Amino acid sequence: MTNEPEKKKHLVCAIYTRKSSSEGLDQDFTSLDNQRESAENYIKSQKSEGWTASSELYDDGGFTGANVERPALQKLLTHIKEGKINCVVVYKVDRLSRSLLDFSQLLEFFDKHNVTFVSITQHFNTNTSMGRLTLNILLSFAQFEREIISERTKDKLSAARKRGQWLGGHPPFGYMRDPKETRKIIINPDEVDMVRKIYSLYLERNSALDVVQEINATGYRTPS
Repeated sequence: MTNEPEKKKHLVCAIYTRKSSSEGLDQDFTSLDNQRESAENYIKSQKSEGWTASSELYDDGGFTGANVERPALQKLLTHIKEGKINCVVVYKVDRLSRSLLDFSQLLEFFDKHNVTFVSITQHFNTNTSMGRLTLNILLSFAQFEREIISERTKDKLSAARKRGQWLGGHPPFGYMRDPKETRKIIINPDEVDMVRKIYSLYLERNSALDVVQEINATGYRTPS
């Protein structure tokens, strides 16, 4: 029997930072820098527990948290697979993901590779069951917020369409952008006769395929 103290487990901590907008990334001190500095200070406070910060940078500037298609995040996941990382530290949970499904899958990935996940401003980690419960609750609210923003955007676009505003892209066949008003479309005089012919043919034959075949037979082609 020995009275030697138990050796602390050495944790190599990856600091992951993210910012949705690319605005301001050219400044001397960015949001990413602030997130990393705060995480570094937290890791230093855990030095007695065997924590050290990885020298690798995992910064995603200008990437949404709604999916995992981010270069720095993918690099981090690769390094975890290679056994280079034991702990992932973020400033806030939504920096890692704003999707509950993606977040749950990332947590499963971390667990599979024995990687601890820590959010420094929310003061919990996945080493405890309470930490895992709290994380899922917070991610539920983060996803709810994202869905509310999405719904507001859809409502705004729908209202604009009802007012006759054109929101961009290629105008539908038979229409063109109004040269006097960039947010409106008007009937294209060069295509209006063909649109009327298409509708007449469909009412006569009640078959979209027949209409397409007859129009193609005339040699007519759209501008695109």
